[in-house]
Amino acid sequence: MKRQRILVTLLVAFVAFLSGGWLLQRGSQRGGSVYQQARLLDDILAYVSEYYVDSLGTGKLYNLAIDGFLAELNDPYTNYLREDDYRDLELNTTGNYGGVGMQIDVRDNWITVIAPIMGTPAESLGIATGDRIVGIDGLSTRAWNSDRAVRALRGPPGSLVKLTIMRPGVSDSLRFDVTRARIHVRSVQYSSMLGGDVGYISLVNSSIAEQTSREIADEVVKLRAQGARAMIMDLRGNPGGVLDQGVAVSDLFLDRGAVVVETRGRAPGASQTYRARAGQQWPDMPLVVLVDGGTASASEIIAGALQDHDRALVLGTTSFGKGLVQTVYPLNGREFLKMTTGRWYTPSGRTIQRPMASVAVTGGDEEAPPADTTADSTHVFRTDAGRVVLGGGGIRPDVIVRQDTLTDAEKAFVRELGSGIPAYRDVLTSYALELKGGGSVTNPGFTVTPAMRAELLKRLRARGVKLSAATWDAAGELVAQQFRYEVTRFVFGRPAEFQSRTADDAQVQHAVEMLKRARTPQDLLALARQ
Repeated sequence: MKRQRILVTLLVAFVAFLSGGWLLQRGSQRGGSVYQQARLLDDILAYVSEYYVDSLGTGKLYNLAIDGFLAELNDPYTNYLREDDYRDLELNTTGNYGGVGMQIDVRDNWITVIAPIMGTPAESLGIATGDRIVGIDGLSTRAWNSDRAVRALRGPPGSLVKLTIMRPGVSDSLRFDVTRARIHVRSVQYSSMLGGDVGYISLVNSSIAEQTSREIADEVVKLRAQGARAMIMDLRGNPGGVLDQGVAVSDLFLDRGAVVVETRGRAPGASQTYRARAGQQWPDMPLVVLVDGGTASASEIIAGALQDHDRALVLGTTSFGKGLVQTVYPLNGREFLKMTTGRWYTPSGRTIQRPMASVAVTGGDEEAPPADTTADSTHVFRTDAGRVVLGGGGIRPDVIVRQDTLTDAEKAFVRELGSGIPAYRDVLTSYALELKGGGSVTNPGFTVTPAMRAELLKRLRARGVKLSAATWDAAGELVAQQFRYEVTRFVFGRPAEFQSRTADDAQVQHAVEMLKRARTPQDLLALARQ
């Protein structure tokens, strides 16, 4: 047990270092209370290591000790990052990784290409939407999950990966030798003109990464050249990312010197005020920012700053409410501590952070109703122009617009599907790919016919999913819409799918209608008060 105690003591010493080595010094100055607690932990870990009914290696005790006391902070954003965790964090903040460049998903038990990323090896070699990757480096991918496929496809730039692909309409398999490259995942997922003179820029479900502000600026310039006099920036489902880029995006639309966000914390350098530096480029362009329960972190910085300075109208539902600053501390070459070191505040003084209990309950759920104005009337702040904005966590829209909810018949359809939902998704994809291979759909505006819906039901039942004809028919509009999106994606590509979805999007269309009536940013804000 002596050897075990020495090893565990080393672990405790490391834990003490993580919690702040200065604590031991301060504790000794107060009579050694902290030192005594460390010795107590040493004794417990040593006994567990030596005598617990199941053998626990020192490495596992090390991880349990660190994870345990970090968990007691009750802060989901303070984490001990292993090597894989850090790689994921790096991808989210930089948008860069080594790989082939494609979006994939599992469909019908096979890894399926949702879309190749522009300018990547996958696109240059002609890998297409709807291709099924049936082999990677000689291994069958049948029944693989997405995580396993991602690990196999990624690797150092310059390295080779061999892919075997089945393509709709082609009987023989295709083989590709793909040289991995440095892949940049764009924050801007899609942009287009809507309603004649309204530009739309989607950052939906992406992130705020190292090049986000440049991407947005480029898209604004491109859309204005096409005739856009007003703009929609869609931040729904965007979890945020890099603080500096949240500031840089805001800088595109704010006057020089305007406060973007303030951070407050105890650590040296944690309390700072960030201001716009360059000065806005399009001061007369009306702007709507779309947010929802998935809009978080740096995305909320953007929405809050533009709202507080009366530069944009915020529309949608209340954002998630993640207003905590994290700092990453290196522990060694492969492990890191990501720790909350401050809080964010909007220019008007609102805290972005929603109380933890509220975050835990809603989880950023789009269906969770935002707090009403009376419930938060004590947290009242004012914009530059004197408009009232409410605090209490998250960014509350100037205009609340909810997405269309399912009808009772559609809810009954989802309930009856139950565990058959994956089979339903696979049937949509397999039939869409069959239509693509046969070349029978030639117009993105095609109509889903009753015969198509009947074929979908037939295929679903063939997979053992029990669904009544009455339930299926009652949900016909929903089924047709979802199948139309699937066919559009695989036959005509992601841009066509985005265009189809925005046409059906209640929040986007509400924003378009408001922008059509507003000639200036001030006109737009006046409409919100009507």
